[in-house]
Amino acid sequence: MVRDRLAGRFQGSDAVTSTTSADNRTPEGRPPHLTFVVFIAATAAMGGFLFGYDSAVINGAVEGIRGRFDVASGTLGTVVAIALLGAALGAMVAGRLADRIGRIRVMQLAAALFFVSGLGSMLPFAVWDLAFWRVVGGVAIGMASVIAPAYIAEVSPAEYRGRLASFQQAAIVLGIAVSQLVNWAVVNLADGDQRGQLLGLEAWQIMLGIEMVPAVLYGLLSLRIPESPRYLLLRGRTEAAKRVLADVEARGTDLDARAAEITAAIHGEHRSRWRDLLGGRYGLLPIVWIGIGLSVFQQLVGINVIFYYSNSLWQSVGVNPETSFFYSFTTSIINIVGTVVAMLFVDRIGRKPLALIGSAGMAVSLGVAAWAFSFRAGAGDDISMPQAQATAALIAAHGFVLFFALSWGVVVWVLLGEMFPGRLRAAALGVAASAQWVANFAVSQSFPTLSDWNLSGAYVMYTIFAVLSIPFVWALVPETKGKTLEEMG
Repeated sequence: MVRDRLAGRFQGSDAVTSTTSADNRTPEGRPPHLTFVVFIAATAAMGGFLFGYDSAVINGAVEGIRGRFDVASGTLGTVVAIALLGAALGAMVAGRLADRIGRIRVMQLAAALFFVSGLGSMLPFAVWDLAFWRVVGGVAIGMASVIAPAYIAEVSPAEYRGRLASFQQAAIVLGIAVSQLVNWAVVNLADGDQRGQLLGLEAWQIMLGIEMVPAVLYGLLSLRIPESPRYLLLRGRTEAAKRVLADVEARGTDLDARAAEITAAIHGEHRSRWRDLLGGRYGLLPIVWIGIGLSVFQQLVGINVIFYYSNSLWQSVGVNPETSFFYSFTTSIINIVGTVVAMLFVDRIGRKPLALIGSAGMAVSLGVAAWAFSFRAGAGDDISMPQAQATAALIAAHGFVLFFALSWGVVVWVLLGEMFPGRLRAAALGVAASAQWVANFAVSQSFPTLSDWNLSGAYVMYTIFAVLSIPFVWALVPETKGKTLEEMG
């Protein structure tokens, strides 16, 4: 979710692009080391996969946790959402840590934290113990969300950087989809009971523990990729940096000149500070408030309710557990489809038009869902909805995810990476990302209580925010399509 947080901190990766001539390409028109670079980018993007997996796998465990520890809705919401506070901490420290110990070491640290979190979450002895391991996993999420896009930008040939950087977002949505597929498979093995016994544990514990498998794979793969040449030059290891550049740059590149170019960019960077953001009538510069607004609106439409609570949501309107897990999986597939659509069109039709299309589609979908949920009747285990309204709710939920994924899911991060002037980009991104984590926490923590109060009313609130996002984008958000970063500042 915080994939561009270090865009400014590692801005030298944009400033130090190389010029690869046609003479330096293979007959197929590709740099000779592109396959290796793709492997490097895909390995780094494993952090994004774990980001998506860890943040969404809790969806399948919610009702099991409620039953195991007999917790109220407010406490349950805190257990689910508390990982987001850990993510904010992880994102905050990842940049400086990467400059001290290296990008690869941070990836390995994140892999270790994912593993430990999966193990601890699988074997909690109390609800507060589970919450602690959720925070540990959240720290890993924050680290992975920052280090992967930064590393990919630093090792990618300039002409392929955009496509390789998209690996991160693709990995996140794939991680979400795989987590829902795993949850669906596990609950079916447990005969539809999240507390059913498997391997001596309850099904929901197995769901959370399976995260250890991709965490180990991430750690092992990180041993096979080189350190960023930018970090090596930052540490004065010029010869090592040139060896990495020889593997990732086009054949014939002047490695001495390239290393000197990166070094000059490092020493010439302006490190943005918090005080650079001050100004205007309301304490911060207007463009910073716009960035905060984008981040907050992205969360207040309730998208993570779908990814964190959809199993509980469908069961709360009378859907059986096995089917509710299947619906969670299908919405994650829709999320992948929408993300691909956004990647194809964000540079063709522009950021603002895509955001406006998404806002309108989300508002309609959420409004239909709010109407359908108002027909929920009964209580406890005897809850039902008329068939027509149940079908409408299912279609609306999938439509909501589709419109979010093809617009705000991608566009917000593209805009945040482009709209801020270079002198304050890193600090402004930090503020906007922090606002996003806080808004995400607020929505995720409050949903169980809101659902108990009035499920339809909760969706009316999300609908209102989707509607309000339309004039916000129309009047305030700048279009960045076709503009250089220098033109924005």
